[in-house]
Parts: sequence; structure tokens; C-alpha cells
Amino acid sequence: MPSPEMREMPMVVHRHLEIDGVEVFYRESVPTQPDAPTLLLLHGFPTASHQFRRLIDALGDRYRLIAPDYPGFGNTTAPTDFEYSFDRLADITEGFVQQLGLARFAMYIFDFGAPVGFRLALRHPEWITGLIVQNGNAYEAGLSDGARDFIALRPDQKGAEDTVRMLFTLEGTRGQYEHGVPDLSLLSPDSWTLDQHYLELPGRKEAQVALAFDYHSNVNSYPEWQSWLRKATPPTLIAWGVDDPFFPAPGAHAYLADLPDAELHLFDSGHFALETHLREIAPLIADFLDRLPAD
Repeated sequence: MPSPEMREMPMVVHRHLEIDGVEVFYRESVPTQPDAPTLLLLHGFPTASHQFRRLIDALGDRYRLIAPDYPGFGNTTAPTDFEYSFDRLADITEGFVQQLGLARFAMYIFDFGAPVGFRLALRHPEWITGLIVQNGNAYEAGLSDGARDFIALRPDQKGAEDTVRMLFTLEGTRGQYEHGVPDLSLLSPDSWTLDQHYLELPGRKEAQVALAFDYHSNVNSYPEWQSWLRKATPPTLIAWGVDDPFFPAPGAHAYLADLPDAELHLFDSGHFALETHLREIAPLIADFLDRLPAD
């Protein structure tokens, strides 16, 4: 396929949907063919749907790409009494999918998108046509020592919240992009600057503290997610930045134990591999979506 920057730019719409009192913001491309495959893009921390804007520009003319912001992220707004947990993020995303009327779609799961996406898959396995996994962990082998220490933190431990909040500083946000990237000139500072803008909005850091202390619920769910992978055997493309400070390369290889036919590609990058390797990853995604069975 032509390189992404040579393709005609797709039309992209930006809308809100109200789900249980949450105003969910999302981006959606309008492909040239109305029956084009649908890909649900599930973002990570500390970013939002804007992390996919270049991918949407690259592929949105050929596929229906839909990227929502979770509560506590981006342009989505939630009531002040919203209880932040990964179950609740999945609840809102589930309602979002249902309100849009999506019946069959592939999922791109990155970072926090993995626990949200796997919850959706367990609740509605009939929805999922395939998985694109980009540094979205589902195995204990894929946790770095630093990630294990972070996940072990509990609210009643002295200094635990202060440790968590260090991740929400501009230095912490920028570091997540730069760690493991050999050529920092490939990174746009717009990415972490925009992420930090949203993190600084009222109530956002409190929401992220709650999610950080709930992250252990995802690790506890790994066996259930792995069981679903073995039983459902969804077509899977794995694109992974090998020097991720949270989810190193063993997390990518671990998927092959349950999905031996998965397609694995490793990149010399960090957590945000799409930021540095869009040119390589976008064609892989297009080829993968084209090979999915038609409904």
C-alpha cells in the first residue's frame, strides 16, 4: 500500500454520546466504502483518543476507525461522583458500543485499552472479529519489576499516593514517551503536552489515582483473559515496542502460548510504539483487517 502520508486524507467526525450521565467524546473516520471493516481503538494512559489521530489519517479512508475517550481522559466528561475503576471504564465503553449499534468489530488494545477491551470480549465475545495488541499486557511475564512494584501499592500504605502522583507530572508523562526510544527526534512534543493538559483538568489526577490503585484487578483477571484467548482464538496481530518500561517484550511473546497463530512484530521503540513506527505499523494493520473474515 502507499505510505500513509501519500493517501488521501479521510473525513473524520468528532461527537459526544451520553452514557449513564457520562458525555463520551469520540472520533470516527468515514471510509469511502460503507461496508468497510470497523476497528475500535482503545487508548492507554495518560493519553486519549488523540493518540490515534495519525493512524486515523493514515487508514480512515479504508476502514471505519472509532476512538472514544474513557471517563477521566481527554474530552469525555463524567459526573463528580463517578467511581473510577476498570470495570466502570468497561461499563461505559460497553454502553458506547451498544449505543453506536456496533455488532462486529476488531479491537486495537493499547495499555489501559487491554483491560477495557478484554472485559468487553468476555461480556460480548460475539462482537470481536480480531485483536490488534500494541503494548497491551495480559500476562504476568509482561510486567516489568517497576510495574510490579507500582501495582503492589495500596491506598493505606504510607507514601503510596505520592508515588502514584509522581507519574502525573509533566516529567513523568514525557518520560513515558521517551523511555526506550533510540531516536527522540521521532517523537512530537505535542503528544505529552496535550496529555498533560488533560491531566491537569479538575478531578483528573484523582481519577487516575483511583485507577492506579485498581490496576491489580487487571492482573487478577489475567487467567480469565487468557482462557478466553485460548477458547476464542481470535485472529491477532501483535505490534510491540520492546523497550517499554512497563510492559517489556516478554509480554508480547507470552500471547503466543495461547495464540500460536498470532502475527508478532517487535519494534525498537518504547511504550508508544505507534508514535515512532506509524509507517511500519499502519500497513500491518491494513493487511490484517483485509484478511479478517467478512461478516
